[in-house]
Amino acid sequence: MPPPRLPEPVYPDLDSMLTRKFGKEVANYFSGSPLNRVSFLRTEHPFLSAALRHPSTEFLLFNNLSPLMKDPTKLAPVSYKDVQPLIGEDPYSKTEEEIISSYNSTVTIPQLLFLGLDERKQDGFGWKDLYKGTPFFALDVTPKGSIAEKAQALVKSVESRGLTFIEGRTHMSLPAAEAAAYAQARALLDWNERNPFCAQCGQPTLSVNAGMKRTCPPADMASLDTSIGGTVPATPTQRPNCATRKGISNLSFPRTDPTVIMAVVSSDAKRVLLGRQRRFPPLWYSTLAGFVEPAESVEEAVRREVWEESGVTLGRVVVHSTQPWPYPANLMIGAIAQTVPGREEIVLKHDPELEDAKWVDMEEVREALRVGTSGLGDPPGEGYVEGGLRLPPATAIANSLLTAVCSGFLGGDSKM
Repeated sequence: MPPPRLPEPVYPDLDSMLTRKFGKEVANYFSGSPLNRVSFLRTEHPFLSAALRHPSTEFLLFNNLSPLMKDPTKLAPVSYKDVQPLIGEDPYSKTEEEIISSYNSTVTIPQLLFLGLDERKQDGFGWKDLYKGTPFFALDVTPKGSIAEKAQALVKSVESRGLTFIEGRTHMSLPAAEAAAYAQARALLDWNERNPFCAQCGQPTLSVNAGMKRTCPPADMASLDTSIGGTVPATPTQRPNCATRKGISNLSFPRTDPTVIMAVVSSDAKRVLLGRQRRFPPLWYSTLAGFVEPAESVEEAVRREVWEESGVTLGRVVVHSTQPWPYPANLMIGAIAQTVPGREEIVLKHDPELEDAKWVDMEEVREALRVGTSGLGDPPGEGYVEGGLRLPPATAIANSLLTAVCSGFLGGDSKM
């Protein structure tokens, strides 16, 4: 299966001072979403109600974080009519304040997300003559709690049409626009699923703000230990005091974990540092990567991770591009760095994460980018010679970074 085309950057042909100095913007896979998130409308329930029930609205369904698909290259959105038996007539008919005041942890509320408006389609839904496009929602249909029976019925209904919830850690065969919407939906559904309890007081939380925040309600219509609970209602009770209900920090927000990934070039710009983990297939290498720690700049994280994993000392570090990575919620910050002369010896005795690290001539990397790229479990490209270097596919930011350094990024007139 050929890899999908990467997204185009915004205004790819726009001439500007920044473009002339740094080159064309790089857009990596999982970015480039066509959806306008209109985040300021997430608390406007009349807008959400209208968007929810519009005939053009599309819903992306997920079962245990597996998306509903026609095949590995195409998502299978459904309509409001399909999901209405599960979500009800209008989950946004009450205000957010009313929903919080009537919170009952015995009742499982289907996790529904508003993703945004697809502005490529202007002839459908509109709001106040300001915002137009096809509304997109995501819905978790995993059978659980008090909605298990209805969710299972919906799952069976869509599967009866020949559609499938395709499992897999990475869905990287989707067209770029669909991949971006999928990434947004998966990351937010995963975050909501991982945070059913308040980190401050341990009580169940409630999803609000169209799925973008979680709040700790002051009262519960039932006294239960879990957010999916049972079926026997109890007398409304005031819950224990919680610091999240005081001041302005009264909500839980989705987390994004910054991760650095870097193409490291030798001081003479003739070699690239590559590493491999034990789980990689034979001959498969990639760029080095690691998490940014608290109170650490991106540049410091790049230098630290490279030294810890390979023993190599870096000088200048430049941010090249970024990539959302919804497994579960990373932002890959791609950097290009160059070593300090005389500090390029590889030492693997610090951090045992890498099985091997090595310097590879630039020309060998170029050839691998041409014929030796693939996902971890996929075969290399046409023209690959057995025994040659293997590298990540074009959908991985590591590929973008290696392509940049092999295309003259460090040259006198180099661009991104």
